[in-house]
Amino acid sequence: MLRLKRHAVFCLVAISVLTGLLFWARHPSGVPAFWDQSPPPQSGAKLSTLSSISAPALDVTEGSIDAEWLARSAAQTGIPARALRAYAAAAELANTTAPTCRIGWNTLAAIGFVESAHGSHGGGSLTAAGQASQPIVGPSLNGDRFAAIPDTDAGVLDGDALWDHAVGPMQFIPSTWQMAGRDGNGDGVADPLNIDDAALSAASYLCAGGRDLTTARGWTDAVLAYNQSDTYVRQVRDQATAYDAQSPTAG
Repeated sequence: MLRLKRHAVFCLVAISVLTGLLFWARHPSGVPAFWDQSPPPQSGAKLSTLSSISAPALDVTEGSIDAEWLARSAAQTGIPARALRAYAAAAELANTTAPTCRIGWNTLAAIGFVESAHGSHGGGSLTAAGQASQPIVGPSLNGDRFAAIPDTDAGVLDGDALWDHAVGPMQFIPSTWQMAGRDGNGDGVADPLNIDDAALSAASYLCAGGRDLTTARGWTDAVLAYNQSDTYVRQVRDQATAYDAQSPTAG
């Protein structure tokens, strides 16, 4: 029995040492772990009015974002103006609802770029009303290349009654959309295929739990909640940083 106990202790110590060595190899001395790296700057938009931002349901078609700022930012970042308007308005409303969040439109835009190229995945585009011109449906979550998530919505959103798929320009899983879906354009419907609804839902989801996205931990935890991948975090961080550098200041 004593020999077995010694063997068990030896195994535990060996596992601890091996785990430490693997961590050191992945994050050498002097190189911060990805969750400790500085978050990208959180960009703000120039607003033309503040009244529409405080409404419970935000209608971005009412011109809450300054038109000149929007045009210049879209041209300099390459983000379609219709998508950028949704990102900027969603960030403003999310920060009104949760002032400690301080999310920037550039974080939302970076996620929108990585997830669907701002609604253009598969050759589609966004209509003037912010609707995806064609369904944006991700791969089957059947456990093959991605986690297995059996159907949760009877195929209503993704057309598959067996397995779930992420849907829309911000790629929400149906079960997450049922929990986090918001009406961003004030039409009374939360639609993951509409960029206004999807952007506001994403902003609210990222801000959940009292996160402060101007801190390294708050921003990284938010993006990891969206997709549990350090590669994804780096992609979003790099893209958000680039968008901030490319866009004019809110002024």
